[in-house]
Amino acid sequence: MLTKRIIPCLDVKEGRVVKGVQFLELQDAGDPVELAGYYDQEGADELVFLDISASHEGRETMIDVVREVAGTLAIPFTVGGGINTVEDMKRVLRAGADKVSVNTAAVLRPELIAEGAGYFGSQCIVLAVDAKFDSTLDSWRIYTHGGRKATEWEVTDWVKEAVRLGAGEILLTSMDQDGAKTGYDLALTQRVSGAVSVPVIASGGAGAKEDFTAVFQQAGADAALAASIFHYKETSIGEVKAYLQESGVEVR
Repeated sequence: MLTKRIIPCLDVKEGRVVKGVQFLELQDAGDPVELAGYYDQEGADELVFLDISASHEGRETMIDVVREVAGTLAIPFTVGGGINTVEDMKRVLRAGADKVSVNTAAVLRPELIAEGAGYFGSQCIVLAVDAKFDSTLDSWRIYTHGGRKATEWEVTDWVKEAVRLGAGEILLTSMDQDGAKTGYDLALTQRVSGAVSVPVIASGGAGAKEDFTAVFQQAGADAALAASIFHYKETSIGEVKAYLQESGVEVR
């Protein structure tokens, strides 16, 4: 059985790490280069860097910041935000990223997933999914542009199509739970984990170390991503991993 991964996330806007609730009310959380170095020392298994306003603002990812962050890391590093073409992927990977995350651009043009997987391999292509519960669908709908635009895609239909096209991993964010610190959306995570054969990273809602145990043991996540509770030192990666081990969850 593969060990479970703990992944801090740097949501970056205008060169600073920010954190909000349900994608709104963003607060400053620090310098991305300093935080990346801190998490590398703390025992994070990977790091995710998301330029959260790049797609909405119609610009490319902050390559200089990516390069600086990559220079501090010895762990795998995923970068997303504003990646629209294979050329954008090349720039990010050359700057030091190990994987690229695509979201809005992939929904608008799904062939981008196949192009990236064909060029770099599926292991490099992470599909980021922003999902919000829709009571009329009785399921979750996909949103793009940093959670601003609803699409017609139902979550399991979209992740299955993305994996068919070559996505090697799913970064699944519950918009309903994002920043709420009341736990991961277990029903959503379980739905997606059961629908695809690739690893699923659960995101949105971590508020305590118990939440990590729940998303691994009850919802089948392969990795858990968190931001606020690590940025503001409410708990540490070491504490979370120790608790998981005590709970019978294999961690790195």
